[in-house]
Amino acid sequence: MTPSASSLAFVESPVQLLNVLEWAHAEAATAPGGAPLLGAVPRQPGRGAARGPAGTAAEQRGAGSAAVPAGAGSWLRIVVLPPTDPMSRGQLRRMAGLARDEGYEVVWQEARGGRLAPLKALARLAGDVRAARRVVVGDPFSRYVQLLLTLVRAEEVVVVDDGTATMEFVAQTARGERLVRWHRVGGGGLPGRIRELAYAPVSATARRRFTPAAGAGRRVEVFSSMPVTVHSGMTLRVNEFAWTRARFGPPRLTKGTDLVGTSLVETGVVDPARYLDAVRALTLEHGATRYFAHRRESAEKLRTLSEATGLEIVRPDLPLELTARRGPVGRTIVSFPSTVVHTLPYALTGTGVTVAVCDVDPAWLTGSASPRARSFLAGVTETARDVHRLPAQTASAAG
Repeated sequence: MTPSASSLAFVESPVQLLNVLEWAHAEAATAPGGAPLLGAVPRQPGRGAARGPAGTAAEQRGAGSAAVPAGAGSWLRIVVLPPTDPMSRGQLRRMAGLARDEGYEVVWQEARGGRLAPLKALARLAGDVRAARRVVVGDPFSRYVQLLLTLVRAEEVVVVDDGTATMEFVAQTARGERLVRWHRVGGGGLPGRIRELAYAPVSATARRRFTPAAGAGRRVEVFSSMPVTVHSGMTLRVNEFAWTRARFGPPRLTKGTDLVGTSLVETGVVDPARYLDAVRALTLEHGATRYFAHRRESAEKLRTLSEATGLEIVRPDLPLELTARRGPVGRTIVSFPSTVVHTLPYALTGTGVTVAVCDVDPAWLTGSASPRARSFLAGVTETARDVHRLPAQTASAAG
């Protein structure tokens, strides 16, 4: 690994990596004199390597620290902590290629897939984490990221969007609460409670690190497209997707309507049959022809949707903000409450695309959905800017 960068970013999903690139673009545009210049031009990976199958040895070489020659002095190093599912890994690999094209060093660090993998990754990253003057994180709820934060000595921590989770992160830190994902339901019995007690010191340290303290030299910035109001000395910078708009598009528009898939079924929030009914109804009402699948949606679920609706299923190879900006894309995009109802209006500004959001009827929620699910999803919809709102009853009636 090359000498420690002044800014160190940790990402675990393609969207987090996209938002780190947006933050870096904004930082370079506003910093006095721009971002520090590279000491050398990083060696870019070949296009063939970028197209290799996810999870292969080629992926490890193409996404690892060997992509940058020794002494290449980049001001930002991006550490990718990939999940295990192939769709996420594939998108992350392609996003890593875009990051390298921008001149940033990308390190691919496996931290899952075995009991010792997290500890080995922690040992490899510890020196860089301690040396970084600024740390950027994409998922403050991640237990692995929270573990890394126990080593952080940096004066500044930046939190970029990991979807709508940013809204809950800001709200929970304002109330001084434990960081818990909005859709998570307590469980696990006695073993689960024991694990929570054992992890409590790490969680408490992370909460303190996310709390600004001028006397202790701690600064916290939130870089977000979400409708959040920061607190307690945090600073907010709005992510307007300037990098995406500068690098891609404008897209060619089709006459049809595109639907955006969601992982609400996969997270146990929405009943699968109700979701299918809603998608079928929206397809009929809006003349939708394509369905942009969420990376976590299963092949079986998507096959059922296609057979029931006739929709063309599209598996994007990049986050939807980039896919839509590159085009072609429908003149209308319909989504359930999710990140994209906040991000797409920024990414597609000036293109003539209309973004619409369909409410989730409380009757669609599963019996195991968290108590926060109903109000959280309603909040995602109600706070979206520059979108057309579709009542849940529209989908129900059309079915």
